[in-house]
Amino acid sequence: MTDTDTIDVACAAANSPAMPDDRRRIIEIDDAIAKIRTQIATADLARQRGGKPIDPDWFHRARTALRHLNRERSAIVARRANRGCKERLKDAIIAVLRERHDTDAWANVLTQAQVRVEGEAR
Repeated sequence: MTDTDTIDVACAAANSPAMPDDRRRIIEIDDAIAKIRTQIATADLARQRGGKPIDPDWFHRARTALRHLNRERSAIVARRANRGCKERLKDAIIAVLRERHDTDAWANVLTQAQVRVEGEAR
C-alpha cells in the first residue's frame, strides 16, 4: 500500500454515508493535521539543506492552525466520550427495568416508548 492508497482510504472512510458526523470530522481533522506537519517538516528539511530560514509568519500560521485543529479534535473526542457514558447509563437503566418487568409489562413499556419517540419526531 502506498501513501496515495492510504489517503484514498481516509477520504473514502470520511465520505462514507454510514460514518457518524463526529467521526467523519475527526478523520478530516487528522488528515489536515498530518498535511500541516508534513509541510512543516518539508520546510525544515529545505532550511537544513539550503541554509535559508523558515518564513516566521508562515510558520506561525501553520502552528496556529495545528493548535486550532487539535482543540477542535479534543472537543469532539470529549463530546463522544460523554455520549458514551450516557449510552452506557441508558443501557444499564434498560437492563434494570427489564429485570423488574415480566414479558407483557416490558412489551407495554416498549410500546409506550415507541409512541413517545414517534410523537417527538412530528
